[in-house]
Amino acid sequence: MSGTPIRRSIADEHVGIALILVSAIGFGTLGIFGIYAQRAALSIPTVLVFRFLLAGALIWVFLAWRGELTILSGRPLLIAVALGGIGYTAQSGLYFLGLEFMTAGLVAIVLYTYPAFVVVLAVATIGERLSRPMVGALCLAFAGIVLVTGANPAGASLAGVVIVLGAALAYACYITGSRAVLETVDPMVLTAYVLPAAGVSCVVIGTATGQLAVPTTPSAWTILLCIAVFATAVPVVTFFAGLKYIGASRASIVSTAEPPVTVVLGAALFSEPVTATTVIGGALILAGVIVLERE
Repeated sequence: MSGTPIRRSIADEHVGIALILVSAIGFGTLGIFGIYAQRAALSIPTVLVFRFLLAGALIWVFLAWRGELTILSGRPLLIAVALGGIGYTAQSGLYFLGLEFMTAGLVAIVLYTYPAFVVVLAVATIGERLSRPMVGALCLAFAGIVLVTGANPAGASLAGVVIVLGAALAYACYITGSRAVLETVDPMVLTAYVLPAAGVSCVVIGTATGQLAVPTTPSAWTILLCIAVFATAVPVVTFFAGLKYIGASRASIVSTAEPPVTVVLGAALFSEPVTATTVIGGALILAGVIVLERE
């Protein structure tokens, strides 16, 4: 009798870790599919519109099937719309723009500075005090950025780093802003509203700039479906499923597998350069993430 709960706990832990790893692998393919989208001449607004609207529809169907769909109204709905229409749109747009300047692997590595920005925003907006581990983590992240930027001129550029750091800052603002509603709204339900809001925002941007187009080739549709399903909807669902087994801090630590996945796929599929300095810089950034999550 005494051994049964332990076995169940260990089994649950393994399931949770496996789900988070599936999520990390899925999100890790986003930059790869982004490169394919570039090669198919798909504009950023077009990619984001179909990514958000298709993935959002899939998550709504999933929640309805599980009987967990909640209709938001009032302040939570307004916050969700703002998070999607402004925060997530900015983050994703800058992410894909960064792919035009840097390799997919380096974009993924630099984006993972966002936990450091979350800490800075917490200090600036709610007066959270910096602890020694936090300062150490911020130093690790900064050192990693310096190494990654100078690692390989063919893989990184100052403009690309600045753009992706902007994406990281936008994502940190999104995370910080979502705290106002996550106390009363399930994270996956919030995501179900954020994605369509981001999709509508991208429709407006794409229409206003004349960059929105409906794909006409099977290969283009395949890329967009892969982005929506395998790089967005599946990772979102598996992340929140794994979250229930191992908790937010451990899930965030396991999720640091995402950048290495992108680096490996980029090297294997596109012969993206991977130097020892890049690896060390990326390791410093991810070490900073782990320190922050354990704080």
